[in-house]
Amino acid sequence: MKPLVEVKLGDVAEFVRGITFKPEDVCALDQADAVACMRTKNVQAALDLSDVWAVHKDFVKRKEQFLQEGDILVSTANSWNLVGKCCWTPALPWPATLGGFISALRADRQKVSPRFLYHWFNSPRIQAVVRNCGRQTTNISNMSVERCLATQFPLFHITEQQRIAATLDQADSLRIKRRQSLAKLDTIAQSIFFDLCGDPAINPKHWICDTLGGHLLFVTSGGRGWAEYYSGNGSRFIRSLDVQMNYIGSEDVVYVTPPDSAEARRTMVQAGDVLLTITGSRIGRVAAVSEEFAGSYVSQHVAILRPNPETIESQFLSFFLSMESGGQRQIARHQYGQTKPGLNFDSIARFRIPVPPISIQRDFVQRLKAVQWLNSKQETSASKLDALFASLQHRAFRGEL
Repeated sequence: MKPLVEVKLGDVAEFVRGITFKPEDVCALDQADAVACMRTKNVQAALDLSDVWAVHKDFVKRKEQFLQEGDILVSTANSWNLVGKCCWTPALPWPATLGGFISALRADRQKVSPRFLYHWFNSPRIQAVVRNCGRQTTNISNMSVERCLATQFPLFHITEQQRIAATLDQADSLRIKRRQSLAKLDTIAQSIFFDLCGDPAINPKHWICDTLGGHLLFVTSGGRGWAEYYSGNGSRFIRSLDVQMNYIGSEDVVYVTPPDSAEARRTMVQAGDVLLTITGSRIGRVAAVSEEFAGSYVSQHVAILRPNPETIESQFLSFFLSMESGGQRQIARHQYGQTKPGLNFDSIARFRIPVPPISIQRDFVQRLKAVQWLNSKQETSASKLDALFASLQHRAFRGEL
């Protein structure tokens, strides 16, 4: 069924702007007259309630600034690629409002189904449109509410909207279940580590706990000026954004044609190295280097740790450093700087690491590879579901569902 008419988004919904307050105004959520306050951090694929701030109710100046079930929380001031990111507001256990960097897109329920509006606004095409409604400042992009509300909206009959939303909800639930299964695989890997090696926080198996520097053959980081060597092909160039937790990403890949110099040879990656981001917002991400990435080069924000293979398996080291009870708490403790945190080589060398027998480390690595194989299969399946869902959305809003 084709839409009855194309209207402006502002004809069927409005944006409710957030409140303003200072950090010292934040109070406990269980305090008398406290109101939960959602922030950019809470706007994830689903509303994240793991870290909720609260303020006194007097900061909410207008009745409409209290959140309602069915509001769509939208990040309206963020880095360019995150402007427009949104999530659904479910029923909440306490009164809630929203902070100044997000807004609530609220449907006129006489004209539009909130769930239909949510699926439309969260579709890839509209997310791209919304990002381009941003006005870039020095470090942040601010969404133009007026431009966003001028976006064309496909207005179906309300019963047809409800039917389409229900269909998309069913399809979306399959994607959510697949993502949940991926998250469980991550917990399985940690459980294997605990079973074989123990929780690093308490070292229940009483392994010798050494400084990491005593088990590294080589530590360095990339140099500056690599941009002039960028090319359409050549050797892989690994930046901080490419280093994910326990794997190296393959999106937006960059290649370099390096000079034949001692500096380039110093920063060439070998299989068995461990890469660790040492500056910026991605500090602490870590990944072991497989044969696939041998011969790559790294940016100045990435350190190369080359463990002694006789005492430390690289994937064991990478996984240890990625664990909250292992390397992550040490990284947080040793990093310096607030606006641009960093780690130096001396601090990395002082990390404490339990050293099980190499046979146990290798046993862990073999089991980890089995989990990673399953994870790869699930990721492929999840990516296919994402593509199918995007196609379903496209058809739905064209009236072809």
